[in-house]
Amino acid sequence: MIRSMTAYAAGERATEFGVLSGELRAVNHRFLELGLRLPEELRAFEPQLRERVAARVSRGKLDLVLRLRVASVGDALQVDEALVDRLGALAARLGSRFPQMQVGFADLLQFPGVLQSRGIDGEALQRETLAVLDAVLDDFTAARQREGGKLAAVIGDRADAIERIVGEVRTLVPQIRAGQRQKLEARLADLGTALEPGRLEQELVLWLQKLDVDEELDRLGSHLTELRRILKGGREPVGRRLDFLLQEFNREANTLGSKSVDARTSNAAVELKVLIDQIREQIQNIE
Repeated sequence: MIRSMTAYAAGERATEFGVLSGELRAVNHRFLELGLRLPEELRAFEPQLRERVAARVSRGKLDLVLRLRVASVGDALQVDEALVDRLGALAARLGSRFPQMQVGFADLLQFPGVLQSRGIDGEALQRETLAVLDAVLDDFTAARQREGGKLAAVIGDRADAIERIVGEVRTLVPQIRAGQRQKLEARLADLGTALEPGRLEQELVLWLQKLDVDEELDRLGSHLTELRRILKGGREPVGRRLDFLLQEFNREANTLGSKSVDARTSNAAVELKVLIDQIREQIQNIE
């Protein structure tokens, strides 16, 4: 199934370090461009985060935001009560010598070693961060696939319309050839010039060869087959392949128009180009 390049996903996860949350959004882009916004605690994991995203996404301009709401101060800090007891005993022993000295609670906490930050396990925090990212990427990929299914349906409708036009032109070709033969014979009759039957057939064949569009119609048919195969294909990115295929569609439509000697086939060529442009607008959103 094809995937759209436009999507949004978000998620969060409660951990021992606090609540980790992530947001990932994307818009169209020819290549993969990833912008990251990370708190200081997670900046060391940026290479792993980029690698994780690149393994799941190939195209699009992505913005990834990760946040960490740390646990409360009481959980994050520990008091060295043994050190506080020693400081209290020292203060009691020296109090008589320094009667004017007063130590507040805030001053006590600022004494080196009284407050100790709980150590953070970097590997555990990285695992939790990547787990959050994986969950967001799962939702993000699912959203892209849902949108891609809608794009595939629209492209399929346009492909059906192209196929109908190709079929109509095929039925017109014998009529156009017969009409061109009649026109040539009428012109020769008006000129009063008599040609040998064999020579007339030769000239007619040469002229009609220049106007022959069977090859263009055959190639349009094969391109339609390839287009449908791609739309029903696997999970590999197909945006660039579809873009190249649309160039081939456009080339055949232009040739069909340049060879046209009938208003009906000229109109058909114009309709084909309109449909091809509509498909091109859709594939600009495909990964």
